[in-house]
Amino acid sequence: MIIQVKVPSPGESITEVEVSTWLVKNGDYVSTGQIIAEIDSDKATLEISAEENGIITLMVKKGERVRVGDVLCIIDTSKRNTKKHQEKIIDVQGKQKNNIEEVFSRDLKIPSPASKKILQEKNISIESIQGTGKHGRITKKDCIFYLEKEKNEISFDSNIPVTMYRPETRSPLSSLRRKLSERLVYAKNQMASLTTFNEVDMLEVFLIRKKYKDIFRKKHGVNLGFMSFFTMSCVRALQLYPDVNAMISGEEKVNFEYYDISIAISGPKGLMVPVIRNAEHLSFRGIEQEINKLSTRVHNGTISVDEMTGGTFTITNGGIFGSMLSTPIINPPQSAILGMHKIIERPIVVNGSIEIRPIMYLALSYDHRIIDGKESVGFLVSVKESIENPIKFLMGESEENISKKLEL
Repeated sequence: MIIQVKVPSPGESITEVEVSTWLVKNGDYVSTGQIIAEIDSDKATLEISAEENGIITLMVKKGERVRVGDVLCIIDTSKRNTKKHQEKIIDVQGKQKNNIEEVFSRDLKIPSPASKKILQEKNISIESIQGTGKHGRITKKDCIFYLEKEKNEISFDSNIPVTMYRPETRSPLSSLRRKLSERLVYAKNQMASLTTFNEVDMLEVFLIRKKYKDIFRKKHGVNLGFMSFFTMSCVRALQLYPDVNAMISGEEKVNFEYYDISIAISGPKGLMVPVIRNAEHLSFRGIEQEINKLSTRVHNGTISVDEMTGGTFTITNGGIFGSMLSTPIINPPQSAILGMHKIIERPIVVNGSIEIRPIMYLALSYDHRIIDGKESVGFLVSVKESIENPIKFLMGESEENISKKLEL
C-alpha cells in the first residue's frame, strides 16, 4: 500500500512552505511517528512525521518551495525493513575495507577529497605534507597547517607573494529568516521610528526576589524573574499611554483595549516572538508560568503559529546576551517595543550621597506617526517608576498585599 505524506497547513493565511531539512534518505525504512522532515513557513518551523511503517521515496528536494496539500513523499508499507540485512553487508564490506587498508595503505599518503582539492589549487607536493589521518592519510587540517607553517617561515622582508587558503561557506536563507528580514526592512523603511532612553535602578526588584524567590519557586514551580515585573510595569504604562498600545491600519489608528504582550525569545531556529495573551489579567505567577511554557516550546521546536500571531506591544531583553544599550526595531504592525539591557553596578547619587546600585538601561523604540515624544518619554518614565517602587505601584504597600500578589 502506498501512503502519500502531504504538506500540512501551518496556519490560516499560509499557502506555501519550504522544505528546510530531510532527516531521511530515499529508500530508508521509516517507522510510524518518526520525524522525517522539517518545513519552514513564514512564521515557524514544523516537523513532519511518518504516518506508517515502510520504505520512503522523497518527492521534493531540500530547499524546494511547495504548496499546502502537495505530496512531500510516499511510503510503501508493503516493503519490509531490510536494514539489519544491509547492516550486515556494510559490516562485512567495512571489515574487508579495513583489511585492504591495513595491507595496502600503510605508510601511503592518500589525500582526502577536500585535501586533494587544496593540494591541486595550491600546487603543493604530496611529499611535503605529513598526514595525520588513519594510516597516514592526508586531511584538510594537515594542508591548512602546512600553509600556515609555510607563511610563518617566510621573512617579513620577502617579496614572495603568499596566498592563504581562506574557505567560505554559502547556504540559502531559510523561509523564516527571509520573512524576518522583510519585516525588519519594512519596519525601517515604512515607520517613522525613534528611540528614547532611560535608566532604572533595579535594587528594589532585587530585594523582593531575594526575599521571596525560594518560596515562590517552591509553591509555583517557576522562578520569580525580571520579566514578570517588566510585563506588569508595561501593562500599567500602556494603560496610562494608550497610543503606545495602538497600530495604524490604512488611514485609521486602532487602539487596543487589551494587552497582548509579545516576548522575544531566542531559540535554535532564530528569534521567535510568542505572545502572552491578556497580560492585564495575569498575576506574577501567571506571567512567569506562561513565559516558561512559551520558552520551552520555542526551544524544543513545538511553538505554533497561533502562539506567535498578534501582540499589541513587544518586550525584548538583549541583556541576557550582554548588551549594554541598543535601539530595538519595532515589530510591525505594532507601534512600539521596549528593550531591556544588561544590569551593571554603577555609582549614582541617592539623596545627596554616592551609592553603588544595579542599573539597567531601557530603550523604547516607537512609531512617531502616532506616538509623540511626550507620550514615549512618559511611558518609559512610568516603567521606571514601577520598577523602582514595585511595592507601591505593582503590589500594594503591605506585606499582606505582597503575599497576595505573589500568591504565597
